[in-house]
Amino acid sequence: MGWNQERFTRILAEVQTYKAKLIAVSKLQSIESIGFAYESGQRDFGENYVQELLSKHTQLPTDINWHFIGHLQSNKVKYIVPFVSLIHGVDSEKLLAEISKQGKKISRTIPCLLQVHIASEETKFGLDETELDTLIQNMKEHPERFSFVALRGLMGMASFTEDNNLILSEFKKLKSLFEKYAGIPGFTELSMGMSADYRFALQEGSTMVRIGSMLFGSRA
Repeated sequence: MGWNQERFTRILAEVQTYKAKLIAVSKLQSIESIGFAYESGQRDFGENYVQELLSKHTQLPTDINWHFIGHLQSNKVKYIVPFVSLIHGVDSEKLLAEISKQGKKISRTIPCLLQVHIASEETKFGLDETELDTLIQNMKEHPERFSFVALRGLMGMASFTEDNNLILSEFKKLKSLFEKYAGIPGFTELSMGMSADYRFALQEGSTMVRIGSMLFGSRA
């Protein structure tokens, strides 16, 4: 099972109804499958692994908007800052400062989202509310450390559960935090929702949903 054109058309229409953006999660998918998506008009793709992203970036059209949606290690930042469109999962001040440092070296400002831990599982990455507030305050007080990052909004992942009320409450929590910092210039993106829960995320105000398996089928 590969790229599903019918599902893509349906999901894209649904996402656009909410004026949101569809990020096609292409991790572990073949160049051929991504090519089918590209030919269908899709331009925003999400990758989780730096090495895989670098390989695909060199093999696929240059007008693709690459979103890094995985857990990013500081020592790998330098490889993706020359071309990445948006880094979704910034979960520490150290990482944000490193992104700015690497962006400065090539005179490129890197758009970023701060990842917030909203799920009940401890295994997921992200800042808690206090850490988020501290980081944003430090950005205001020490702008020189972060002069080559553009803070665009927040990202989060809900719990992996069949409890729809829990999922909704977690998305509501992230939306409330997003609204708290809405006064920051350029702070416009709320990345939440994946294949299993994107409809709930759209209902709660997501501007970006990250969908993979529903579009591409099972991963290689």
